[in-house]
Amino acid sequence: MKVSKSVFLFLLILSFTKGFSQFTIDAELRPRFEYRHGYKTLFPDNADPATFVSQRTRLNFGYKTEKLHFYLSPQDVRVWGDVPQLNVADENGFSLHQAWADVLLISELSLKIGRQEIIYDDQRFFGNVGWAQQGRSHDAAILKYEPNFLKFHFGAAYNQDGEALTGNILTTNTYKSLQYLWFHKEWEQLSASFLFVNNGLQYIDEIDESKNDTRYSQTAGLHLKANLSKFNFASNLYYQFGKDVANNDLSAYLLSLEANYSALESLKIGLGGELQSGNDYGAPSDGENKAFNPLYGTNHKFNGFMDYFYVGNHINNVGLLDLYGNVKYAFNKQSNVQLAFHQFFAAAEIDDNTSKDLGFELDLVTSHKLSQFVGIQAGYSHFFAAEGIEIVKNNFDKNTNNWGWVMVTIDPVLFTWQKPETDNNNQ
Repeated sequence: MKVSKSVFLFLLILSFTKGFSQFTIDAELRPRFEYRHGYKTLFPDNADPATFVSQRTRLNFGYKTEKLHFYLSPQDVRVWGDVPQLNVADENGFSLHQAWADVLLISELSLKIGRQEIIYDDQRFFGNVGWAQQGRSHDAAILKYEPNFLKFHFGAAYNQDGEALTGNILTTNTYKSLQYLWFHKEWEQLSASFLFVNNGLQYIDEIDESKNDTRYSQTAGLHLKANLSKFNFASNLYYQFGKDVANNDLSAYLLSLEANYSALESLKIGLGGELQSGNDYGAPSDGENKAFNPLYGTNHKFNGFMDYFYVGNHINNVGLLDLYGNVKYAFNKQSNVQLAFHQFFAAAEIDDNTSKDLGFELDLVTSHKLSQFVGIQAGYSHFFAAEGIEIVKNNFDKNTNNWGWVMVTIDPVLFTWQKPETDNNNQ
């Protein structure tokens, strides 16, 4: 009752505002069952597979006028059973996923500030990690200049553990300082984006506090996309330099090329390859780090759904060459099935006597829309391990590695209110 009264009062206040305004409330409930038998790493002997149900619940509020867009998205993320039935106070999974305002400063120039998802291009370097129930968001400010012929963004963030009287040492697992530039330009059949990121990580010396420092790496990248009749192409080219958090000199790169063909209206076929540089024998040496780090991208989207690479793992390792293909068939507008395969190789030497072959992965996903606001997805993945991945993951048990899941997404629009523009002459 209190919530409904608050919404009514808010709408009453909005009704007296001049000009266009819009208020929406939508929600998301997303439970997911998973069976893990070799997900993210090779399955060991003398262990049972993991089975559980995780759930994300979000309630999203949006308010928009000609000069302001305000957005609030609290969420609760949990695993069924991690809180007792008679729980009195729960702080396990509740968080504020987004809370930002986008303010129009002058024509075509705005400032978006607050906790927000940062998403660019194909999410290779900046993404919201939508597969993860918690998602990814940043506390940042983004100055956006967007005339009709291009887009230019400058973003910046500075993180601290809390309010303090002295000191600026960050112990939270995130970056200390971040600045980036993003340019985007579109033509009739081609689009191009340029990204430059200055990423500062906190270094803490456990013995000598005077050596505590913020160490910066730089990443420059180009994203290209072309649409030609039934074909479309996409490519990423990134180079990383500067220092890593261990003060090694960085010199790393990512190269990718993907082609997709619409054979039929219901059938799409794709082929691609991606190379991320790495370190010989799986670690930096002689003060040099040659392993590329995709940092804040939606890495689950790339390199196989079983997340053996770059999803909280495989950093500063032997790198990766991923050769892949996929086929997607739509039965109708509500149902489709997709099959993808990945052949993985190390980009650098694993050791002197081992092939660079890391293994082969198959991913099968099917989706069905039950109604406007309800959808169901299911997937099965199988990883065929090679000797190289056994060395990289330090597991030689030779067990079967597979993973299955079923996910329901319920995302209704609960409420929409819109006040149209009024004619100033009639006011």
